[in-house]
Amino acid sequence: MSNTPSDEIKRIVSILKKDQSEVGTWNYPFETGITTDAYMIILLRSLTIDDEEELIKELVDRILSKQEDSGAWKLFYDEDGNVSATIEAYYALLYSGYCSDKEVRMQAARQFILSNGGIDKSSSLTKIMLAVTGQIPWSKMFTMPIEFVLLPLSFPLNFFDFSVFGRANLAPLMILTDKKYTIKTNKSPNISDLYMSKHTQWDEEYVTRILLKEWSPFLSSIQRKVEDLIGLPKQIQELAVDKTKQYMLERIEPDGTLYSYFSSTFLLIFSLLSLGYKKDDPAVIHAINGLKSMKCQVDGKTHMQFTTPTIWNTALISYAMQEAGVSELDPVIKKANRFLLTRQHYKFGDWVIHSPQSLPGGWGFSNINTMNPDIDDTTASLRAICKTVNINTNVHTSWDRGIKWVFSMQNDDGGWPSFEKGVNKSILSMIPIEDAEYLLADPSSADLTGRTLEFFGNFTNLKKSHDSIKLGVNWLLDHQEPNGSWYGRWGICYIYGSWAAITGLVAAGLSQDHPSILKSLKWLRDIQNPDGGWGESCKSDKMKTYVPLGSSTLTHTAWALDALIAAEEKVTPEIVRGINYILENNDKVDWTTAYPKGQGMAGSFYIHYHSYRYIFPLLALAHYQKKFTNDIHT
Repeated sequence: MSNTPSDEIKRIVSILKKDQSEVGTWNYPFETGITTDAYMIILLRSLTIDDEEELIKELVDRILSKQEDSGAWKLFYDEDGNVSATIEAYYALLYSGYCSDKEVRMQAARQFILSNGGIDKSSSLTKIMLAVTGQIPWSKMFTMPIEFVLLPLSFPLNFFDFSVFGRANLAPLMILTDKKYTIKTNKSPNISDLYMSKHTQWDEEYVTRILLKEWSPFLSSIQRKVEDLIGLPKQIQELAVDKTKQYMLERIEPDGTLYSYFSSTFLLIFSLLSLGYKKDDPAVIHAINGLKSMKCQVDGKTHMQFTTPTIWNTALISYAMQEAGVSELDPVIKKANRFLLTRQHYKFGDWVIHSPQSLPGGWGFSNINTMNPDIDDTTASLRAICKTVNINTNVHTSWDRGIKWVFSMQNDDGGWPSFEKGVNKSILSMIPIEDAEYLLADPSSADLTGRTLEFFGNFTNLKKSHDSIKLGVNWLLDHQEPNGSWYGRWGICYIYGSWAAITGLVAAGLSQDHPSILKSLKWLRDIQNPDGGWGESCKSDKMKTYVPLGSSTLTHTAWALDALIAAEEKVTPEIVRGINYILENNDKVDWTTAYPKGQGMAGSFYIHYHSYRYIFPLLALAHYQKKFTNDIHT
């Protein structure tokens, strides 16, 4: 426990300085449950890669350590258990050869799965993995026909109307479903006992009737358009497969992964095998090694990360330390920013399709990303290098390129998306793919729009009357929830979105007594916990309404506190209680520490950023010091 904000700032800065890597990065884990651990076991066993036995044992150890007494695996603490995660864990443990279905813990897992609906109730990605490995027939699953990739940009819905994350996963998936590819080995488990009944064993009539009925008019229009193309059906199909293959190959990063994502690379490997690539082909080996490079240690256990958060961690920490008084000339900051400058993008990415006048200049999320930038990492990196723009010509050039790219990504509705402009057609919501809104669309969001406005307002000399600022402000005002909060796309959830929106609106010049600000501050004050902190459940995102966690977390408290500090003219009792919560709980290590504060897909993919417990309390305390006291020495 620290006695004062200054003490706590010094403590966090000291930890961060110590944890910096030789090259200037911060490599805190990107922890996402056991799914990637399970899929790595399944991949290695499917490809009969026998020289990775130690890695498989380590992953088995971590998966078993996460099992609940009920037999289930959870995505977050206040969940009873997750069917998909439990199926993935159960299947991987059986496939590993280190667990038997006769063991009590495995029987408990099986019982949980069956009592919660069986395989039928699992997520799309789980079903795809089971199809690839021969547990579900491909003919019973819905996906886009491979010919879809040939549709022109002028068609009402084409391949590039999907989000970049959606395309990265759909491209290999379309090849796999077209080829009906499966891979089984003599170690493949048989999990047919996880079906509930004949009805849920994917009979064709059920899938056709339920999934395709509403979607068939559009599928028919795709078929008609494809028939207009010159060539016989077989030639068209071959052309589509080749175009999809080229799409994937052209987007493989230097480490062999497809866009640095575990899921898309997992599917890429199997899609290459379905196209006739051998298991020892350089492209396959490179992709496997890329996945293995994402390995990290969490609490002494081996974990496969979904991606590496290197740029995100490094940019945010550099910026937060500077906000806390660490000089931009400090060796730690110089080293971090030098690294960030080497990771600015020079390649054109898919984003140029919807924004053809744009030039490269963004930053991506992972250490290896070269062509898939995002708005969040770009503004975070720009914040980090801001103070040296006018003393270093190279930094100035990077700054200009970054700013222009961010400007060019503003949607026509005034908000900012995550990756690409103009990827939010309403027809996307009709596609019968589970979580399509998260997988396929990239709409404007409160967190991206708020933080972009905060960047422009606090770090540039852009006039508050600029059209981009006014459009962004209007988007936020139009998308405020009736209770005064905002929904955050990439964090948990309404506290996150409200923090971004409030700080963005204040930076954009909105008056502190504006009705929208007053309403949002009242909401934040009303949900403060008796201990002075804030906490929100991951259930909020799936339920699309704020669900209290019942306990406070450091990160949620820091977000709420930072929003109050930005919008209040003087110290309030709520701010004091929030500051005291952070000072009294800064070294707390319990389930709230590991509770996910980030989300990827509501209901199925949550992220525990190990860096957040330092970054956001440091920012909130630094902003408190700057605004309300003269004591800013660190």
